[in-house]
Amino acid sequence: MRAERLAPFVLVAPAVLVIVALRVWPLLLGVDFSFTGDGDRNGSVVGFDNYRELLGDPLFQTALRNVGLLVLLLPVAVAIPGLLATFIYLRVPGHRVYRGVYFFPAVLSPVIVGAIFTLLLAVDGPVNTVLSGLGLGTTDWLGEPGVAFFSVVGVHIWATFGMALVVFLAGFATLDASLLDAAKVDGASLPQTIRHVIVPGLTRTIQFVFVTTMIGMLTSMFGLLYVMTSGGPEGSTYLPEYYVWIQQGQMSRPALASAASTVLFLVMLVVGLAQVAILRRTGRVD
Repeated sequence: MRAERLAPFVLVAPAVLVIVALRVWPLLLGVDFSFTGDGDRNGSVVGFDNYRELLGDPLFQTALRNVGLLVLLLPVAVAIPGLLATFIYLRVPGHRVYRGVYFFPAVLSPVIVGAIFTLLLAVDGPVNTVLSGLGLGTTDWLGEPGVAFFSVVGVHIWATFGMALVVFLAGFATLDASLLDAAKVDGASLPQTIRHVIVPGLTRTIQFVFVTTMIGMLTSMFGLLYVMTSGGPEGSTYLPEYYVWIQQGQMSRPALASAASTVLFLVMLVVGLAQVAILRRTGRVD
């Protein structure tokens, strides 16, 4: 009996050790390093000076404000793959083809995606040419501070929603088909079926996609930002991830970059826990 109780811990131990060695320990080292100085004060303890400098930096303030915009755009980023997965699950004509087409952008490098859309969204690019032909005028998609960030986020959603779609399809495999049949017999419309059958049946999947999509937005947009805007115009597309790279790579301030990384980790932790709490409060998670 004692061996049986210990068996699960023995089986899990290798994975836990890898996570501790490659994730938790470096994280703790980064947090410790964030309390040291750069340049002439390299290695000396400076307390919270780096964090005070971060909070007073307009670029970092813009990065945090953009995190708030990502949180507001998150439902859109989750709803798109959710609805498309629903249509595929309901076997709309061509659903097999759509599955491959929707997933294809997920295998492309962010650098390639960024380069493609930089050409498409240029002032004299195809998108503005079509809009001009329709009499809608042109827009500097990547050159206007109020537009550039949303353009990059839109490209990121297009490039990554395929993975979330696959997760939703896996969730549909656990959905009780008899409930859909009952809704169809009762004459429920598609919106009613989604609201009263599909969403309650995929609560765990929705929670997982919400959290992973938010993490992806905060940690996987560097390639697009670097290629499409380089943080501009006027720093309007900065995110904490890009700010960390600027401080570490171009400004040679690793301690300040460690402080920014710590703040990014705390932001992801708070946002993730808040999402779970909100979904539970609304009754979507058991």
